[in-house]
Amino acid sequence: MDTKDPQPPLNEAYVMRPLPAFIFASRWLQLPLYLGLILAQCVYVWHFWVELVELIGAAMGNPSSLEHILSAVTIEGMARPKSLNETTIMLVVLGLIDVVMISNLLIMVIVGGYETFVSRLHLERHPDQPEWLSHVNASVLKVKLATAIIGISSIHLLKTFINAAAYDEKTLIAQTGIHVVFLISALAIALCDRIMPHAAGGKAVRH
Repeated sequence: MDTKDPQPPLNEAYVMRPLPAFIFASRWLQLPLYLGLILAQCVYVWHFWVELVELIGAAMGNPSSLEHILSAVTIEGMARPKSLNETTIMLVVLGLIDVVMISNLLIMVIVGGYETFVSRLHLERHPDQPEWLSHVNASVLKVKLATAIIGISSIHLLKTFINAAAYDEKTLIAQTGIHVVFLISALAIALCDRIMPHAAGGKAVRH
């Protein structure tokens, strides 16, 4: 019969030595970085609403808004549109979607990175806890970030193809190649993430 006293919870029983405690506390140096990303998120929100207001103003016939939108979608080497047509609206909307997807990427980095590398947020009982945050770790975060980057790259590639006449063949091939590299990189990250737990499990069984 085991007569040892039951072990208290780790956070009550374990006291770190000064040097390890100092090194571990250095993770808080990342906090200003995440706060900076929150400020960058604010800039993206402002930019989104400015572009949306200009688009609505152009649709309602506001001359200054129309000038802003036409200047924003005009690419060097392409004839400037003279009115708010379907292609122009599509390009502006794709730009807004691009902002949203980059904003989503920022949220994943801010929330997931803070939860993984700095401190727990303790959102287990919060009704708005993101589904992916319940099982986030460094590997899962890398896969999700790679997927988000592919989505952003897809939007940029679509915008390029809509204005394909304004680009030379080398530029189109280069952008397509970069997008393919993103896809392959994401697949490689996901494959490594899938293989590593099985490899660790196999070692455990052999021992």
